[in-house]
Amino acid sequence: MLKDKYDVVVVGSGPNGLAAAITMKMAGLDVLLLEGSDTIGGGLRSGELMLPGYTYDICSAIHPMAIQSPFFKSLPLKEHGLTYVKPPVLAAHPLDNGGAVGLYGSLLETARQFGKDAKTYEHLFDPLVKLWPEIVEDVLAPLHIPSSPLKMLKFGMKALKSAASTARSFKSEEMKALWAGMAAHSMLPLTHATTSAIALALSIAGHEGGWPIPIGGSQSIANALNSYFKSLGGEVLVNYYVDSMEKLPRYKAIIFDIGPKQLLKIAGQKFSSNYKKQLKSYRYGMGVFKMDWILDGPIPFASEICKKAGTVHIGNTFNEIAAGEEAVWKGKHPEKPFVLLAQQSLFDTSRTPDNRQVVWGYCHVPNGSTIDMSNAIEQQIERFAPGFRDRILMKQTINATDYERYNPNYVGGDINGGAMDIRQLFTRPALKWSPYSTSAKGIYICSSSTPPGGGVHGMCGYHAAQKALQEIFKGSVPSFQE
Repeated sequence: MLKDKYDVVVVGSGPNGLAAAITMKMAGLDVLLLEGSDTIGGGLRSGELMLPGYTYDICSAIHPMAIQSPFFKSLPLKEHGLTYVKPPVLAAHPLDNGGAVGLYGSLLETARQFGKDAKTYEHLFDPLVKLWPEIVEDVLAPLHIPSSPLKMLKFGMKALKSAASTARSFKSEEMKALWAGMAAHSMLPLTHATTSAIALALSIAGHEGGWPIPIGGSQSIANALNSYFKSLGGEVLVNYYVDSMEKLPRYKAIIFDIGPKQLLKIAGQKFSSNYKKQLKSYRYGMGVFKMDWILDGPIPFASEICKKAGTVHIGNTFNEIAAGEEAVWKGKHPEKPFVLLAQQSLFDTSRTPDNRQVVWGYCHVPNGSTIDMSNAIEQQIERFAPGFRDRILMKQTINATDYERYNPNYVGGDINGGAMDIRQLFTRPALKWSPYSTSAKGIYICSSSTPPGGGVHGMCGYHAAQKALQEIFKGSVPSFQE
């Protein structure tokens, strides 16, 4: 039963909504977390795949930023059931010559693969890996004066470049290929500014802590956050879909873990005309077409490196990946799409009841696409793993439009919460000094449509909650550094 009034209501239980709710509860406030689905978690949800006992991740699968998140690291999530496994190869990248390169926890082991580019890799990453613990909190934050301006500048000067411009300093095709796979997580053409930021952050995170797989599915992260929130006295109500402000109890502050499009529908009548105009003009990016398979055994990759990897980037060379991502940005469906593949059950045996494997993968498609990309995806996997299709027992697909039906925050299948290009990197979802505050007092937004954007790190929720604490409750909770 809902009470008549709460200090804070949080709508949406994705990682950012959970982070916002926890932050507010840590400040000693009366907090209600509302979720429209019957399961908390948003992009962290896991489900049962076609047969009993087979667990698959519905959206996010591998979580380098979850263990890098200053906020998540400050919480006792292990005590609430969260454990990870780290594959020996974090991310593999197969090539047409039958070989492959990989991202390893060891920077030197990664660099050694590139021959004449080994020193290039070291010179690029070694200084940034050493700086990372001191700048990660500033990287995962809104636009502000950083705590270590000169150190942040060293990262920013490299991060603002396009992936294509950075790749020009590489000599080996192998290093260019690995770099392209990292940068393509940006869901932008690799010629766009800031695409180097994504490649840098993911690679550095790998060298700092790995690309871990949560035991039991990504849902385990949400469950641990939810358990901790409840242990603080927080209240959670699922199956409560909010589509208007009238459905809410009274509050002093409300934080929405939803996108600009949904925020307009629910609370648009409370906003200024200028703020509404900015929300309406918010730009969404590429969508995704996702597949899940049950296989009768591991994927028969030609490369041993790929057989040991939690994540596999399938796209061959830098030029091939760049051309495919450019095509998607222009509204086309490439014949050879860049495929992000995850082999969770190789390392987390709780995902299957036997020796069969559950495999997760997707490619980028134009926003709102309804095209079936399953044949193109499977051809790409077969290209580097002959016999893959012979091992398929069952499979399911979800296109970009269906993804939005599943979760309205994924507008057009955009799981990043909006294009993360230079125009929307910090001004998401609107050009305001505080991106989390709306034009209406007491109403905040904390989804991945706010800085620092997509990824499972909870920092959007943490920063939004801190802003609400300062503006409405005239206080804050201790930062992770205190």
